Amino acid sequence: MKALLLKDKNQWREMKIEDIETPTAGKGEVVVKIHAAGLNPVDYKTATGGNPNWTYPHILGLDAAGTIHEVGEGVTEWKIGDRVVYHGDFNKKGAYAEYGVTTAHTISRIPDSLSFEEAAALPTAGYTAYQALFRKLPMFSIDTILIHAGAGGVGGFAIQLAKNAGKTVISTASSHNHEYVSSLGADLVIDYKEEDVKAKVMEFTNGRGVDAVLDTVSRDNATASLDMIAYNGHIAHIAGAPDYTRVKPFTRVISFHEVALNAIHHNNDEVAERDLAKMGDELLALVAEKKVSPLLEQVISLEEVPATLEKLSQRHVKGKIVCKIV
Repeated sequence: MKALLLKDKNQWREMKIEDIETPTAGKGEVVVKIHAAGLNPVDYKTATGGNPNWTYPHILGLDAAGTIHEVGEGVTEWKIGDRVVYHGDFNKKGAYAEYGVTTAHTISRIPDSLSFEEAAALPTAGYTAYQALFRKLPMFSIDTILIHAGAGGVGGFAIQLAKNAGKTVISTASSHNHEYVSSLGADLVIDYKEEDVKAKVMEFTNGRGVDAVLDTVSRDNATASLDMIAYNGHIAHIAGAPDYTRVKPFTRVISFHEVALNAIHHNNDEVAERDLAKMGDELLALVAEKKVSPLLEQVISLEEVPATLEKLSQRHVKGKIVCKIV
């Protein structure tokens, strides 16, 4: 098969398409003929430092959508030709290829009304946002949420999901992305470069602070966000834990929630792994019902992936970019 090959760590800018052996399905696995693969910042981040579990040449790409090509021993719920999407394990070879292999119990069926490109835009960013909001945060007790980096993939999905759940949403973004973030449903968008984020949040909430924060930026940003959270509030973080010591015991009793989607693959916990498929089913249904946009901004070729990952690394991309393979 054709695949975009990473020859060694930190060589993702030099990746080229070459021939490599097509994978086969093991017990409980399926081989998917990949039609589209999503791009994510984790691709260049992990490729820069490498991964001790990889053998080179490696194939990047976590998000794949396509049709089932082969089913392994013990797989009864899927058949050849089924349209599916999955979130892959970054310890294994990925989706920038004509074929990929994954566990059968973690995949989701693509509704007929959605394209492979739309489906491939969802897993890493969409499932992360979904997990943060509906597996970590107690959304039943939250009225107001601050979602950082609303123009990005996780932030963009989180804004839509929170609004769909009836919440008041504050978000941060560069000024040129304010209209876009507002179109996703944010009630207030703050220019984090030019405005005092804390002052704007406290003004909007009448001095109380928000019930929850979703931080997708950094440990420092998560720490700064602690001062904007109301009594009994929450923070979910995906880019580094905040400094817990900033909140004194017996004061605002804030709860902290780590979100690490890919860790699902590494705990030998099939119940947790099956939740990937469930989250995918639920998110795909919302997209099919047009309650959530897949945020698909650009479709590129496999050859264009390295240059596009370079753009992603400069943090100036909004929404989702997908590579069309078939």
